Amino acid sequence: HKDAYQAILDGVKGGAKEKRLAAQFIPKFFKHFPELADSAINAQLDLCEDEDVSIRRQAIKELPQFATGDNLPRVADILTQLLQSDDSAEFNLVNNALLSIFKMDAKGTLGGLFSQILQGEDIVRERAIKFLSTKLKTLPEEVMTKEVEEFILTESKKVLEDVTGEEFVLFMKILSGLKSLQTVSGRQQLVELVAEQADLEQTFNPSDPDCVDRLLQCTRQAVPLFSKNVHSTKFVTYFCEHVLPNLSSLTTPVEGLDIQLEVLKLLAEMSSFCGDMEKLESNLKKLFDKLLEYMPLPPEEAENGENAGNEEPKLQFSYVECLLYSFHQLGRKLPDFLTGKLNAEKLKDFKIRLQYFARGLQVYIRQLRLALQGKTGEALKTEENKIKVVALKITNNINVLIKDLFHIPPSYKSTVTLSWKPVQKADAGQKRTTEDTTSSSPPKKSPAGPKRDARQIYNPPSGKYSSNLGSFSYEQRGGFRGGRGRGWGGRGNRSRGRIY
Repeated sequence: HKDAYQAILDGVKGGAKEKRLAAQFIPKFFKHFPELADSAINAQLDLCEDEDVSIRRQAIKELPQFATGDNLPRVADILTQLLQSDDSAEFNLVNNALLSIFKMDAKGTLGGLFSQILQGEDIVRERAIKFLSTKLKTLPEEVMTKEVEEFILTESKKVLEDVTGEEFVLFMKILSGLKSLQTVSGRQQLVELVAEQADLEQTFNPSDPDCVDRLLQCTRQAVPLFSKNVHSTKFVTYFCEHVLPNLSSLTTPVEGLDIQLEVLKLLAEMSSFCGDMEKLESNLKKLFDKLLEYMPLPPEEAENGENAGNEEPKLQFSYVECLLYSFHQLGRKLPDFLTGKLNAEKLKDFKIRLQYFARGLQVYIRQLRLALQGKTGEALKTEENKIKVVALKITNNINVLIKDLFHIPPSYKSTVTLSWKPVQKADAGQKRTTEDTTSSSPPKKSPAGPKRDARQIYNPPSGKYSSNLGSFSYEQRGGFRGGRGRGWGGRGNRSRGRIY
């Protein structure tokens, strides 16, 4: 019978009819001729690369039948290389074949996939990573055992030594979906992996767009992992010491992104989960100094009570919400910072700035409430009203935090939900939505109401809102645009070509 099987193998050199028969019969009798295993697999491979698409599809469909014992990793390796097919039916067959051998031997299959991710062509690497990021979560628990998950983590760490930003995001998606990493210690491990990628030991270069982008991309991956048990201290410290002092000189390769606001939003989100910080006082001082930059002093008034020709300062509410929230969160850890660590003159100056800001805020909140009064459902979905709803959240948040700091001594007890985060419970009498807003125009200021008293004449400062008032998606904002190997390395020269 061996000669008969050899004749079938030789059929791959024949015409279309012989090849079709060979594609079916080589796998069918494969297990009976272990001594011809290599020749049989090579013959089937030739059929997988045939010019006739129907022969290729037939050959690919039968490949899992060769995945026995020691042959399985090799078949996985071959199937991974075949992911580069641009024929959609063929591509789907490769995916299905990979999933079927996954169920036979997950570790062996992963071995084939990872060997191609580490050494294969760029297109194969890209598609193998995508396969893992979309298909692993569909596999049943009996396939994704603890041992298999540990193997994925070990191999992923090797890949993470040299990745692009986009690949890094996909690997974080893969790893954070693993059951064994849902625990506190698992999350901690992931945070450490991200910190390693962010390279928090390096000197921060604000004028290098890739350096800035890498930090933001990594921080966005870390933020969802933080909790009261998994602390953000390392990241918050780095932001306070290296990023805040350079806020105005940050550069980004992402067009239209308000990079300063993006940084401040991330800092605000992380500040809630900061643990014990070594240089708390000096970092709180950096945060306080940056906050002062956005909290103007009232313009000087002439003797007749009119504004002395000075232009009204712009109140940048979006920035102040983030900075005030971060200061409020970290201030809890050093409650006597304002009263004991600042001199009386500094504290007085801060109170004047807070008071001035609060006055402008009150006028603005009244105008926004008036503008939104009685509006529900569809009316709130117009671009202008969506911006006003978010503006109201921002101004209300700042108002609550300023009230806290006006207490004697300053209090840090109030809790607010950051304006771009989903609100769990709506406050009475207030419109709350969690929709994105993308309009770039700030809300129009409506004319101020009638004045009660001449001495109270007050021109509210105009409010400047960022064009990104709404929530942002961690994965979609900016970052490395598609496998160009910018910033996170071009991944060296690898061997090319078929390495079956």
